Amino acid sequence: MPETVKKTTTPAKPRKTAAKKSSAANVQTMPSVPTHNEVAELARRYWAERGYQDGHSEEDWFRAEQELRAKAS
Repeated sequence: MPETVKKTTTPAKPRKTAAKKSSAANVQTMPSVPTHNEVAELARRYWAERGYQDGHSEEDWFRAEQELRAKAS
């Protein structure tokens, strides 16, 4: 009698699913955050408007951040 050889099957590979297309209505974007360079540029303008007086750099920076964030929202 001939010997019967049982064939083993390899497990099926998972199918790749197509990426779902997202519509623009479903996509939520983060509010635009001002970049470091944008804030620095505006803060430097405030410094120049004050006649390059020292001692107010933090105030200028904070004011520039607030103004740019307000424009972004």
